[in-house]
Amino acid sequence: MFSGAIFDMDGLLIDSERTIMNTWIAVGHELGVHIRPVDYVEIIGRTLPECHRMLAGMFGAEPLFQAALAQARQRLQSPTTPPVFPLKPGVHRLLTALADAGVPCAVASSSSGQEIRSRLARVGVLDFFGAIAGGDEVARGKPDPAVYELAASRLRKSPGDCLAFEDSENGVLAAHRAGIRVVTVPDLKQPSAEVMEVSLTVLESLDQAVERVSAWFGIEALPA
Repeated sequence: MFSGAIFDMDGLLIDSERTIMNTWIAVGHELGVHIRPVDYVEIIGRTLPECHRMLAGMFGAEPLFQAALAQARQRLQSPTTPPVFPLKPGVHRLLTALADAGVPCAVASSSSGQEIRSRLARVGVLDFFGAIAGGDEVARGKPDPAVYELAASRLRKSPGDCLAFEDSENGVLAAHRAGIRVVTVPDLKQPSAEVMEVSLTVLESLDQAVERVSAWFGIEALPA
């Protein structure tokens, strides 16, 4: 049994990774740079500075990358009409089940704390989380365990008492290295053999997680 739940955000709670990837691919195309999805997915789950370093390598010349960054930010971070990334299937039902049972939840994301709060507030689920740990608060991003260790400490739980939910390989390894069991729900990239080995289970969506809350947390699942 677990007594706390820790969630990644992008690609797990909200359907954001696909939109962000497609934006970078489109911007690259417009600037004459071909970015393949298979290459882009390697940055998923990393901190923003790490993502930028890897993207800069794809664009080559620094001025070209800075031009691409400006265009991508304009499309993804408009202060007047920021994108609303929808919740992924099963998220609201799972969070409701955990809240009703008094299981505290946290977010451990590579995004900044401000971005986490903003994105989750826009889809109405921020209040489900008693703790937030962002990539801007730790020295090293996933797959380093620091952000998961921070999230567990803010829940006042030991790692062994928590269950993590992740979509990316870097995130799964981060949770595992923090001593937290992890449920993998793949998004853009199918799990590697290593991810399969360290995961408690691999699910197609969080809808399937709702069916297992009784076994994992000792509570009753919501009706379908």
